Parts: sequence; structure tokens; C-alpha cells
Amino acid sequence: MRIITAATVLAGPDLETLERGAVVVDDDRIAWVGPESEIPREYDGVEALDLGELTLLPGLIDAHVHLGFDGGPNPVARMISENDARQVATMLRSARELLSCGVTTARDLGSRDLLGVDVRDAILDGTAEGPRMLVAGPAITVTGGHCWFMNGEVDSPDEMRRMVRRLHKGGVDCFKVMSTGGNMTPGSAPWHAQFPVDELAIAVEEAHRLGKTVAAHAHGVEGIRRALAAGVDTIEHCSFQTHDGSDGYDEALGNAIAASHTAVSPTCSARMKDVMRLMPWRRFALGDLYRAGATIIASTDSGIDNNPHWAFVHALEAMLMAGMSPRDVLLSATSVSARVLGIDHIAGSIAPGLSADLLAVAGDPRENISVLHDLRLIVARGRDFAPDPVPAFEPLDDDALPELFRRMLEAHAAEREPAEVV
Repeated sequence: MRIITAATVLAGPDLETLERGAVVVDDDRIAWVGPESEIPREYDGVEALDLGELTLLPGLIDAHVHLGFDGGPNPVARMISENDARQVATMLRSARELLSCGVTTARDLGSRDLLGVDVRDAILDGTAEGPRMLVAGPAITVTGGHCWFMNGEVDSPDEMRRMVRRLHKGGVDCFKVMSTGGNMTPGSAPWHAQFPVDELAIAVEEAHRLGKTVAAHAHGVEGIRRALAAGVDTIEHCSFQTHDGSDGYDEALGNAIAASHTAVSPTCSARMKDVMRLMPWRRFALGDLYRAGATIIASTDSGIDNNPHWAFVHALEAMLMAGMSPRDVLLSATSVSARVLGIDHIAGSIAPGLSADLLAVAGDPRENISVLHDLRLIVARGRDFAPDPVPAFEPLDDDALPELFRRMLEAHAAEREPAEVV
């Protein structure tokens, strides 16, 4: 047991200011929170850690990661080529990278077979260090569909029901369905819907019967519409992507999402800063959805091409660039995510009874997200974690952007070229 005191504690689900606050940590749980001057006498003599003028806040949540992807230039090729033992090694390294940037809870939305379950359990029992993991196992897709190589292919309502039940039996925490194709799988188009509404609804029905949630990967408008109609819990990406990669934001659909119980997990990655810088004319649906009042949770798709797991704070800064306020970005990465993921009774806030997942920084992240780059303390489930060195985050030039965005840059340049004078 110990007492951690700080000039400011961001307490409760609303990140309320507690000046000269104190947090009593008992094993892996928060036992008491309040003003330092009111610490109960029963804690007299308990070991104390005074953080001075620092701010203490809850650990961060990344609602969409892929531990089995390494964040390098060819993560899919690496996943396909690695055997299970090497994949687990990659996943454990990815977990340490997440924790090193303050992510104390993460949701893995697609790994090969049930390797994510083993990695989650190795972290929970102390064999390895990393965030608390919520794992979906292989993403459920059509045969030959987006991320087919994770081994979650289904082609009928019965197969969908059977797959959900099989993954539940294997110990997953949640489920991932590919409502549309994606950018990383050859032969798969992100603007094409992959499942009819009734098959998506079967996944939701089975998951909710089991007390678990469904995340739907959806880029194109039709896939987003079907996922919403099926009642999924989160829509991943929700980018309204068209065949040429341009914006296809549907205001009526955006308003329907905002009025629903479905949250948006925009996977606003660290690399979105590069995309926004190189394509300032590009309209991003995140800003529209935020202004419409949709529930937004912080997510990055970390692990995909050139999107490392240790760059979470850069992704939060990209959410600011998309139009969110610093306070709402921080809430999306703490209590709002915890509520949407169904773990607000476990994590997401500094409150008695919750997990002791804590960070300390110099400054107020509700006003300046960038202070999260300099973490002075990381506590995960009551244990201090010494972060691994985080590399410098180098901006990409247009040659290193994903193919879709390179095509968009080329098309925009062609449109702006002056007409030839004859």
C-alpha cells in the first residue's frame, strides 16, 4: 500500500480538479481519493510518494490496436510470414510499446487465431508487462475479405453464429466484424460492404447474449449504414470513404450515428498528422461526427503501416487537428472509452475501487495534450512501469504515404495543373 500525492489530481469520470490531492493505492486498486489534508488516519504510516507540482491522471485507453502488426512498412507480410511463436513475441513487444507511452488499457481488434488471448493472459498474470488487453481474436470477414489471413472467414448466417460462439469459447472479450473491405488486403475495397445487415445483426445478437460487444470495421457509407442498422457497439474508422478515397460524408447518417447508442472509434492514427499536413484540402469525417454530437473514443489502429504502437500521443494531437477540444480528446482516451468498452467499473478514472492505472505529467493535459509526451510516472494495475525509450517520431513525406493517399495527392496535383495552351 502507498499514498501518491500531487499538486493536481484529475479525479472521477469528468476529470475534475482536485488540488493537493491524494490517491491511496492498495495492491492493484485505488482505495481512497481526496484532498491530501483529509487522508484518513487509518493510512498513517503508509509509504508516501509526493509528486510535487505534477498532475496525476488516469492511464490512457487505445480502443483499436493490432499487437500482431509491428507498425513498420509491411506489417501484413510480417504477420503472414511469422509462425505463432514469433507472432507472440511481436505482440508482447507491441504491448510494451503501448505501455511505454501511457496506454494502460488497449483493445486488440484483430490478431491471428486466438494468440491475443494468450498474450492478454500473460500480461494479466505478470509473465509479461503491458496494458490490460481486451482482445477480439481474428476479425470476422468473408472468404478472401479484409484480413482473411487472421482466420476468421464466414460465408453464411449459420457460419457467423458459429464463429461468434467459437471465439467466445476461446476466451475473447469482444468481437470484430469487417462490415467493409479495407486498405491493407489486396483484392479488398474499403468502400464495398461485405456483409448484409442480417448477418451483422446475428453477430450482435450472439455477442450481446454473451454479455460482450461488437466492433464493426466500416469505411464506406453503405457498410457504415449496415453496421449502424445491425446495432453494433462501435464503428471503427467510420471514414465515409469513396472509391477514390475522397470524402463521402453523409450528414443524415452522421446525425443518426450521433442519436444512437453506437460510438465512433475513428482510428485517428499518429500518421493522420502527416495526411492533414500534406492534404490540407481533405475533409475528415471525425470533425463532422464530433460536431454532430457522436460519442467518440480514442483509437489509432496502431501496428498498421508506419503507425507504431508507441505514438499514441501524436494520434491524440491529430484528433485536435480534426477539430476536437483538448478536454474532449482526453475524455475520449479515458472515461468515455471505458464506458463504451464496458469497463468503466474497472478502469478509465481515478476513483475508489477502480484499477490503479495512473500517469503523472507536468502541466494540464485538459488544456495541452502535448504534455503527455513527457510522462514522469506510469503505474499499471498498481505497479510502476519503467518505460522503454520511445524513438523520435519522424514525419512521412508523400512517397511514404499509403497508396490510397498517394493517389489522392496525385489526383489533386493533376487537377491543379494549368491547362495546356494551344
